[in-house]
Amino acid sequence: MTIEDSLNFSREELIEQSLEKIRSIDPVIKSFITVVEKVEVNDGPYRGIPIAIKDNITTKGLKTTCASKILENYIPPYDATCVRRLRDYGFAIVGKTNMDEFAMGSSTERSAFFTTRNPWDLDCVPGGSSGGSAAAVASGQVIASLGSDTGGSVRQPASFCGVVGFKPTYGLVSRYGLIAFASSLDQVGPITKSVRDAALIMEIIAGKDPFDSTTVSRKIDFLSQIEEDIHGMKFAIPKEVYEYEQLDSEVAERFEEAIKTAEKLGATVERVNIPSMKYAVATYYVIAPAEASSNLARYDGVKYGLRVEETGLKGTYMKTRNIGFGEEVRRRIVLGTFTLSAAYYEAYFNKALKVRRILSNDINQILDSFDAILTPTSPIPAFKIGSVSDPLTYYLMDIFTVPANLVGIPAISIPFGFAHDMPVGLQIMGKRFDDPKVLRIARNFEKISPYNDNGRIRLPAVRI
Repeated sequence: MTIEDSLNFSREELIEQSLEKIRSIDPVIKSFITVVEKVEVNDGPYRGIPIAIKDNITTKGLKTTCASKILENYIPPYDATCVRRLRDYGFAIVGKTNMDEFAMGSSTERSAFFTTRNPWDLDCVPGGSSGGSAAAVASGQVIASLGSDTGGSVRQPASFCGVVGFKPTYGLVSRYGLIAFASSLDQVGPITKSVRDAALIMEIIAGKDPFDSTTVSRKIDFLSQIEEDIHGMKFAIPKEVYEYEQLDSEVAERFEEAIKTAEKLGATVERVNIPSMKYAVATYYVIAPAEASSNLARYDGVKYGLRVEETGLKGTYMKTRNIGFGEEVRRRIVLGTFTLSAAYYEAYFNKALKVRRILSNDINQILDSFDAILTPTSPIPAFKIGSVSDPLTYYLMDIFTVPANLVGIPAISIPFGFAHDMPVGLQIMGKRFDDPKVLRIARNFEKISPYNDNGRIRLPAVRI
């Protein structure tokens, strides 16, 4: 059921159905860290439609943990701007979803509390870091959810779970109330069952916010052109996609099908070189940990969050952070602190900023001549829980998604088939502020995808 479908049903009934489904299947899927049993409902056009919020987006009076022990009992005194706007339109928040701790991960295995399972195969990961949000939508526990996307954390779990995940242009959605990982990369985005639903939520959450100086004052209509065709558009296919050795063969087959679908829709497709794309992951994993090391310095056991008493102030700091932060978060803090140190700043962080500029110039130059860039969302489908332990392998899963964050452009993942019986996503990237065009392109693919039912995505039959 989409948001538009739900308008034909009793809103009170929708909330109860959502909570009942959470009670019945979430003990196995484990999408939620916190469930709201007494749901607050405001008047508005979408009154009572159940939605979930990733647990790094603040919700007044409701725990926001970032799936970390350091914030395990933190209850914010305010709503994030995006949450407040959803409430103003009547959406009913039924819970906060699981994630990789502080959004650092690609599988939701790195939550401090538990691992979320993929509704298509309970032995597989749902992706990350917004894995709980994607699994909650895919399993039908909620109609839509919010996630955050720093290097693909909305799009990759959407791909793994067979739903729609949209990362807007940087600056369109306020980050006020999004607990920071990497401030120049983070964006809030919707995870939904249809492209139209993603556009509808964007209509609500986008806009200038005085509490976030990085937001832009730009009026964008996300829905008015979404049903128009894409005949005559030009799409770029990076040759670097095919040069990536870890690209799964069945994912590559689905991508080729998507290219043929683009041509059936009347678009032209051309393979292009984006030489700097191969440096995107390395660049990202210098910049993101550096920003994280600065943002996470506030968790010191003094102001808020976990406090573990130890002899002396330094001892309290060290003990609190050692117990409060998980292994991956500590790894990235150390990496970031190292690259920001006086001895290595020029060699690593400053160089990464220069490469980011080159990548941005290369991609924007391509988008000056093309309407969009197409890639697979992920080089692989969802993998078995516990089957990947090497951090580098995890990092390389972001190879197709991190460029959009580094450049600040809109990108969407839509379901486009299956590989090894698990969902596969097609990623569409567009020019900065071309968010409506990206959604329009995605909607055209969605309508004629051979893997959809009458233009609607297929959802798993969850067997508990």
